[in-house]
Amino acid sequence: MSGPLILASTSRYRRELLERLQLPFTTGRPDVDETPLPGEAPAVLATRLAGAKAREVARLHPGAWVIGSDQVATFDGRALGKPRTRDAAIAQLESMSGSSVRFLTAVALCRGGTLAGEGLDTTTVRFRRLERAAIERYVDAEQPLDCAGSFKSEGLGIALFDAIETSDPTALVGLPLIATARLLRDAGFILP
Repeated sequence: MSGPLILASTSRYRRELLERLQLPFTTGRPDVDETPLPGEAPAVLATRLAGAKAREVARLHPGAWVIGSDQVATFDGRALGKPRTRDAAIAQLESMSGSSVRFLTAVALCRGGTLAGEGLDTTTVRFRRLERAAIERYVDAEQPLDCAGSFKSEGLGIALFDAIETSDPTALVGLPLIATARLLRDAGFILP
């Protein structure tokens, strides 16, 4: 392995996840338009954006290995965005009460503009029946306004669920570490 490692994200959640692999890395902010293309399937969108983020930061750092990641939440056939406001978070959680939501989390590894590999995890979250008062208490306590789906599974948000079905529990937080570790090992990084 040669060259530095860069995470193409300024998300503290992704940074904290990548720190688990105990590799030195820096972060870079990708300037990527995240607007879905007409008719673009959620899995294709997540994969495209993860690659675009990695390539954008790699363009600025030609000798570096760059990790890009993106997550798309889908419910009732539509993508869920980040709520940004308290009212939007409450409405989003009310709509998902007693239902299942799919989270598609993609990761891409790039160097010098060339995609070295990618991975995609699908996680299904089953929400328990939620009363409005419980939703309001949760949103006020954790302020999940920057999270697709209006919750933080790594925090108090876990109390909102009946079940999580996944092959990689880190994917729901924003970076599928099992796929990331595989991509890094394939690129020559030394991991256990």
